[in-house]
Amino acid sequence: MLQASKFIAAGLATISILGSGVGIGIVFGSLIIAISRNPFLQKELFLFAILGFALCEAIALFGLMVTFLILFGF
Repeated sequence: MLQASKFIAAGLATISILGSGVGIGIVFGSLIIAISRNPFLQKELFLFAILGFALCEAIALFGLMVTFLILFGF
């Protein structure tokens, strides 16, 4: 029973990885739209996109860390 609840909790904790993938897609999709509207700001927009990518990726890594803590820590 305890092992089954660990697997269910780990599966629910991995939902953050799905959300992170969606967020990264939105960040780079918006980057393409912004550059097509104003190509002169390409360097500045790219820096903001990389910052958004890093924040989305950090959320995915935190979710993965929680998943491993649930599976192997408790």
